[in-house]
Amino acid sequence: MSELPSLQGVLFDMDGTLLDSEKIWDVAVAELSREHGRELTIEVRESTLGNSMRDALIKVFAHTGTEATEESLLSGRNWLTARVAELFSEGIPWRPGAKDVLQLVRDMGLKSALVTNTERGLVENALETIGREYFDATVSGDEVEEGKPDPAPYLRGAWLLGLEPANCLAIEDSPTGSLSAHRAGCSVLLVPSELAVAPKPGYVIRDSLVELTADGLQSAWCDARPASGS
Repeated sequence: MSELPSLQGVLFDMDGTLLDSEKIWDVAVAELSREHGRELTIEVRESTLGNSMRDALIKVFAHTGTEATEESLLSGRNWLTARVAELFSEGIPWRPGAKDVLQLVRDMGLKSALVTNTERGLVENALETIGREYFDATVSGDEVEEGKPDPAPYLRGAWLLGLEPANCLAIEDSPTGSLSAHRAGCSVLLVPSELAVAPKPGYVIRDSLVELTADGLQSAWCDARPASGS
């Protein structure tokens, strides 16, 4: 008889999940759009939430009528990275309850990874706020062939921890990131930040990480598991 699965690791998204940094990206992306001659709309900004840098730039460039060449994408990436780093240096606020959950996962003896579409340079910057000691591994958007919503980031996160995705709970805030984790085979605890997300199989939705307990983490992992995996 095979051993029953158990929760062994937690995979954390960063922007909008641990850090209230989407508002910082709002400023930078809006400025980039303005630099290219057109004010950013709410709809375009929302369409970029949780995207890889490249995908977000392609959407902004389509909005501004800028040709998305390799040269223009590189220039946009460098500009956006520098501007966000500048804004990060002014301080990055936490999402409610996020720091307590990081400590909770450590106290439970679970493995933990940071899995984000944000590129490594900015991740290293943000880790000064979050705390490197909370993670056994980190995955940035420029370290995988495809970013979220592709499953590659979460597959790599689980692999770096030496775990099967089915034994991991992903904590996310966006539809894009949640889809990535779900496609990878993780249970998903979804705490929306900027966008509402409709309930669906494989997701447990919570209003906040505040007062999340060990039992709550275990229940979220169990309740979000596909029926075929039970």
